[in-house]
Order: sequence, then structure tokens, then C-alpha cells
Amino acid sequence: MAVFGVENTTASNEEFTQYQLGCYVWHILSFSIHGRYPTVVHLAVHLENGQCVYFTSENVHAKAMSPPPTTLTEFFTLCRNDIFARTLLYSEVPTYFTWNFQQENFSVVSKVEQYIRTPNILLINVRGSTSFQELKTVNGHVCATFCEACQKLNLLENDNHWDISLTDASNTAQPQQIRTLFSIILTTCFLVNPKDLWISYRVKTFYIACVE
Repeated sequence: MAVFGVENTTASNEEFTQYQLGCYVWHILSFSIHGRYPTVVHLAVHLENGQCVYFTSENVHAKAMSPPPTTLTEFFTLCRNDIFARTLLYSEVPTYFTWNFQQENFSVVSKVEQYIRTPNILLINVRGSTSFQELKTVNGHVCATFCEACQKLNLLENDNHWDISLTDASNTAQPQQIRTLFSIILTTCFLVNPKDLWISYRVKTFYIACVE
């Protein structure tokens, strides 16, 4: 492979040529050629019943009666069925959900994928670790998981402040006020794991409702 170009002595930026040469060398060394993070997904935008539909003469009537779902129509479905999804903008959905091209719907990013990311987060923030155990050691304490180590180092977002808010409210506020606060947090705040927060307080919420 050869690259030809006209040399310009006044130009100081050969970025395009360097990029081309880098691609060739990268490929020769068998490194990964493509990849993307965070996830990049084409999100459809169209009017109601205005999505693009491909059909043939054999299935034109079936397609007209039941057009295929799009990321936009499935976003509406997701928000109807998932409390956390209602707190997201359309453009934020790919961060927390993956688009399944075969089933044509959104699914939650798996816990396995989240746990795989945490060692990488530690590696780019912690210097000089000599082992996996040391990598997840924070202030002399060996954490059970890499995710826990990231949380102790404040490298991950968590819902601790909302947990503290609900705990304080349980000690000072009226039952109806607590339920209102809980509803506001679920519907308007960007919770990392709303299900865990609900599990922690659902007994208190039910008990309060029964008492009233």
C-alpha cells in the first residue's frame, strides 16, 4: 500500500495523511478496526403513521395494516412500561437501553455489561495497581466487586442522596408528603437504579398507606 501526495512546505497539519497511514498500520498489526462507545444508535423521527415502510406486491396490505415498529414508536412503548424510561429524553435512551434489531425493541443494558466496564473505569483512574485485588482496594479495604470500588471512589453515579432524602423525610414529614416526595423522585429525577430504591421503601410506603 502506498500513499501519494503533494508536499506543501507551508502546511503544518498533515492530519488526514497521518490518519490514513495509521489505519493501514493498525490493520497490519491486527488491531480492532472499528468500535464505538458510548453506544451510537440512529433514532428515527417521523410523524404519526409516517415511518418508512418497505414492502412488496405480496405483503403491501399486511404492511399497511401493521407497519413495523421504529425506535420512536418503541420509545413510547418503553415509557408506558418503564418508570425510569419516563425520566429520559429520547436521545438519552441508548445510554441505558440497547436496541434489539431482530426483535425491534429496547432492552435494558445488562448488569454483566455494566460490571465489565467498571475495571476499565478503575484502570484509567487508579495508578500503579499490581493485581486485581489491589485494583479494587480503596483506603486499605478490599471491595467485594469492582463496581463497589468505583462507588467508594465516587467514579459512578448512585442514588445515595435520594436514599438519604427519603430517610430524612421518613423521620420528619407527614405520610402524604413522603409519598409525594417518593413519586417526584421516581418521575423527575435521573435515578441510576430506581428499582432498588423502590424495593427499599415499598414496605414503608405500603405501611403508611395502610395506617392512613
